[in-house]
Amino acid sequence: MNRDREPARPGHVPGTRPTAPPSEQPTRPLQRRQAPGPQGPGHSAPTQQVPAPQRPAPPDGAGQRPPQRGWHAAPTEPIPAVVPEPGMDQAAEQAVEQTQVIRPVSPGKPSLLRASGSMAIATLISRITGFLWKVMLAWMVGTGVVNDSFTVANNLPNSVFEFLIGGILTSVIVPVLVRAAKSDDDGGEAYVQRLLSLSVVVLGVGTVLSVIGASWLVWAYASGEDKGNPELATAFAYFLLPQIFFYGVSALVSAILQSKEIFSPPAWAPVVNNLVVIATIGVYAMLPGEIVIDPVRMTDAHLMTLGIGVTLGVVAQALIQLPALRHTGIRFRWRWGWDSRLTEFGGLALWMIAYVGISQLGLMAMSRAGTSAGAWAMYNIVWMLLQLPYGVIGFSVMTAILPRMSGAAADGDHKRVIDDLSLGNRLSAVTLLPVSAVMTALGTPITLALLGFGESATDVGKIGLALTLSAFGVLPYAVTMMQMRVFYAMKDARTPTLIMVLMTVFKVPLSLVAGNLETPLQVLCALSIINSVSFVLGWLIGEVWLRSRLGPLRSRRFMVTLGKTLLASAGGGLLAWLVALGVDAVMPGAAGPGTGWMQAVAGSAIGLVAIFGLMSLLRVSELQPAIGRLTGLLRRR
Repeated sequence: MNRDREPARPGHVPGTRPTAPPSEQPTRPLQRRQAPGPQGPGHSAPTQQVPAPQRPAPPDGAGQRPPQRGWHAAPTEPIPAVVPEPGMDQAAEQAVEQTQVIRPVSPGKPSLLRASGSMAIATLISRITGFLWKVMLAWMVGTGVVNDSFTVANNLPNSVFEFLIGGILTSVIVPVLVRAAKSDDDGGEAYVQRLLSLSVVVLGVGTVLSVIGASWLVWAYASGEDKGNPELATAFAYFLLPQIFFYGVSALVSAILQSKEIFSPPAWAPVVNNLVVIATIGVYAMLPGEIVIDPVRMTDAHLMTLGIGVTLGVVAQALIQLPALRHTGIRFRWRWGWDSRLTEFGGLALWMIAYVGISQLGLMAMSRAGTSAGAWAMYNIVWMLLQLPYGVIGFSVMTAILPRMSGAAADGDHKRVIDDLSLGNRLSAVTLLPVSAVMTALGTPITLALLGFGESATDVGKIGLALTLSAFGVLPYAVTMMQMRVFYAMKDARTPTLIMVLMTVFKVPLSLVAGNLETPLQVLCALSIINSVSFVLGWLIGEVWLRSRLGPLRSRRFMVTLGKTLLASAGGGLLAWLVALGVDAVMPGAAGPGTGWMQAVAGSAIGLVAIFGLMSLLRVSELQPAIGRLTGLLRRR
């Protein structure tokens, strides 16, 4: 047939050739833009109809799974458009062009900004409630021996879980599941069932062995010198170590849901966990008397309440996600046999076990240094505050971007992988650097506002100073984690392990030296700075190895965004600090939680407004899509 005489079809653009009739091949509009050329920046090519990916038809007959959400044709949602402004440099204009691609959106596959935005809300609430129960615990038991012992024991399930299977589930399994869903006729269901069966057995055996060896695990992470109490930590560990199994179930279900681009249930599950723990601490507060530590008794009502209640929180976190898993069409059933891809997965898993084992050496060194000086609970509060902006913003962006990055890597499309990495890093920079600057300027007021009650008030100054000195590590932490995900998306678990080796070689000896410092404040500040600097090192090493693997990473675009954001953040951070000084001058001698709240709220609000105003003046183009998305949500309300 002469295609020049082919009758026009609805939606067909003249000069293009559809690959199939519309009834057979759904299409989605994709706005293609050309690089600036003779016709000037911003010149657009005609809109073309690009075939949408098709879901392989499920097998007929009994047992057929319901269709997955997001596989059918759906309306599109444009990311808010930004028009290039006169005088905008080439890097900024390219960033603007990237935001103007119209992405397909369906009920099961939200856009990156929508997915990361909804997760950010859930994660913010999760971090707030998680911080709240830790503050409540500090109010109830202080930051001394009881809190240190509980913190050591409560970290053990996470550490063992990460070593057993946690690092695998949070890093390499999503890319593996995405590949299986793309290649298998059943959407990867049989492969998922084999992974679940194997993982449940590993988790069960690992949990039992960990409970049996609780005293040895405590010895590895806690010091008996000064304020440490290994006996109390061991008693807590017997109640808390069963969390390993339920952490595993929760992470397995979460990974499956994320591979299907279903993000809300995994994001909200930790909130349920935290609410259960908050209720547990409420019950603890109503118990008469105090926890007995000499001698430690397993039947102590205070000890049992904390131990059992906190573990029930993790159980709830796992169970709350199961209904969403059923909606995906995947059913759990024991499936043994062997899939050849499990061999490849096993290779990735071995590298991840090595990664986690090496990282645990660094954690052990820091834990022993912190507990020996009575600073470990305070260090964990500092680290939790530093993780708050990353968890709300950086992790949300990374989680939303990982499935599509994994799909690009599976297709061998390194350009799309680099695009996603660049976009994720730039979005992290424009959102995390301002928060980091405010935390640097207002470290003490923030901790005074949150911790200035009860026994913990005596440690507020120490925690605030450590937060100020280490807040620079927020963005390097986010970028390092994003780089790690790029390697995992390309089925490379070896390189992240080598990066962790170098970071740990840096961290361990310095942590051991820090443990010998004279005061808890010195130990606390040293550990916090060492941890942040280690992520700067990881960022630089990851950049070098990614360049050798993928070629140029569009670092110029990132550096332009980083430089402008850093300049704006420095100015806004200085203004926030001056505001805090002004509040202190107006209310001399009134140091306390109320003053801390006034300094933190006024300084943060004015500082952040100044930062984002300066970023707008400096034309940080990555800021515009997020602002457009926010104003769109407000208009709909």
